[in-house]
Amino acid sequence: MGYWKSTVVPKFKKIFEKNNTKKIAAGEACKSFDEAKEGYAKEFEEKKSELQTKVIEIYEASATQIKELIKEPKDAALKKNATGVTKFLEELSKIEFPGSKPVHEACCEFGPILVQGPITFVFEKVSTFIVVEEKETKDKDVAVETIAEEEKKDEVVAETEVKAPVEEVAVPAAAEPPKDC
Repeated sequence: MGYWKSTVVPKFKKIFEKNNTKKIAAGEACKSFDEAKEGYAKEFEEKKSELQTKVIEIYEASATQIKELIKEPKDAALKKNATGVTKFLEELSKIEFPGSKPVHEACCEFGPILVQGPITFVFEKVSTFIVVEEKETKDKDVAVETIAEEEKKDEVVAETEVKAPVEEVAVPAAAEPPKDC
């Protein structure tokens, strides 16, 4: 028991204390971000017109997983795409997107899982630019799909009118009389 208490238990304590201090520091970073959130929202509204084209360019250049994550932020996707999220936040901080710089710093220091709230806030602001673009392209895609479906239906109707179905008649096999041995 002496070896366990003197050697093993202190090592476990160090491991768990490191994780707790990291979580505590991440919680403090999230709390300070929440306090400044209103200021970021006001700054976002002021710079909205000049940021739109830059944000759309960054969004278009990002990976599809990041695009999906921006539309619908999920915990598992944040963990899975941590490097992509960090790169996206870095690009946003380069164009001085409101709130992206402290979120990027916290994300690099603590990881995206521990700063989910601020990341979600930034992604929601980014998605306000993206939703407009997505709806326009979706409307065009739906219109093209419906036209294509109508053309296919017309082709099928034309083919059925031209070709009459051929009926196969089964010919009964000749019955052989039973042989007596």
